[in-house]
Amino acid sequence: MTEANQELDARNLNCPLPILKAKKAISSMASGEVLKIVATDPGAVKDFESFANQTGNELLESTESGNEFHFLLKKA
Repeated sequence: MTEANQELDARNLNCPLPILKAKKAISSMASGEVLKIVATDPGAVKDFESFANQTGNELLESTESGNEFHFLLKKA
């Protein structure tokens, strides 16, 4: 399992807030570092896939656990 350098709690936030918060968090990270995001908005799954494609960051993992979605995003 990949260790995250930073964790972002985006629970109970609706689109586009999880993406905006992740964008802000990852901008302050070094290349190669990993951001873990926990969200409850089902729309976040597609949003983070798109975000990774558009920004060049790598979506390492996208999992669902209960009512939560967990993402690991590696900074390009």
